[in-house]
Amino acid sequence: MSPLAALASASPLRTIAEPRRFSPVAMPSLEWTPEVEAATAHLYDRVKAVIPPVEWPFFAPYVKAINELKKVRNAVILAHNYQTPEIYNCVADVVGDSFQLAREATKTDAQVIVQCGVHFMAETSKILNPDKTVLIPDARAGCSLATSITAADVRELRRKHPGVPVAVYVNTTAEVKAEADICLTSGNAVAVVESLGVPEVMVLPDQYLAAWIATQTKVKIITWNGACEVHERFTAEELRAYREADPDVTILAHPECPPDVLAEADFTGSTAKLADYVKFKSPKKVVLITECSMADNIMTSAPNTEFVKPCNLCPHMKRITLPKILESLVHMREEIVVDPVIAERARMSVERMVNLKI
Repeated sequence: MSPLAALASASPLRTIAEPRRFSPVAMPSLEWTPEVEAATAHLYDRVKAVIPPVEWPFFAPYVKAINELKKVRNAVILAHNYQTPEIYNCVADVVGDSFQLAREATKTDAQVIVQCGVHFMAETSKILNPDKTVLIPDARAGCSLATSITAADVRELRRKHPGVPVAVYVNTTAEVKAEADICLTSGNAVAVVESLGVPEVMVLPDQYLAAWIATQTKVKIITWNGACEVHERFTAEELRAYREADPDVTILAHPECPPDVLAEADFTGSTAKLADYVKFKSPKKVVLITECSMADNIMTSAPNTEFVKPCNLCPHMKRITLPKILESLVHMREEIVVDPVIAERARMSVERMVNLKI
């Protein structure tokens, strides 16, 4: 069977359960007490390099309450690398980039998934777990890439390029995923494109990720004009300034950055690969050209590396906070619901990615 024929042989349809009803729970106490201090001391050890002691009495009661309420709700928290340190290190059960979270979402036995990331990530978790309750603490946490393309755009591109398979970034809506043949992430993009076994592939919607993929493969890449508002703001001049200030600095960049930025970097890779680079190569001084919370989170496990932190914040990721996570678990909101027909079509493109042996 050819790779494209294999794409057509999808798993059978399954329905998405109706939203569940959960018993109400009272809002826990949020006082800073000796009990709270003792219960969270081991967690503060993880983040003391990036959270000053004066701030911990605010965070700690939320951390304790969230971790206790997760057990009551049979919930698991998935947190993206761009979440703030108190979320990433102190309440998350699973952390990683979009691909890692998508894969781990299929493995959890918890009945409730709280997605600490942006909306498309929560949709992806729901698509892969139709029988679970998926919550996002703030439904306004969006993504510039996800809004840069619509399902109608994909259909029009198929009309213009008949027979060319469509690989869409996971940073897209369920409706767009439903129009695709397969999904990809920055961590597996080249492998996904080459797995299709064809000379030409549409990679949508990130123009910069697509341009980088084109430098890594002989497959012709057709793309769209989408971009991440965080990574697009970095400039080559900025990187050259870091290099001039310290010639020994190691510059690591995410492939969502423009090509002239990547040309100035020492290494380009997904958030997971950037973290692995720091972990295994232990550079003396590093600049991470990606969302700035990434450096804070890697820093906690890389004490011998000095981080120079350019700070381009993702305003959408920063909508997720400890108070909102707690409210989400208390009130069981905001619940992600995806139209069953769209969800089943989108699930096929996501599962084709997740199930690839790469």
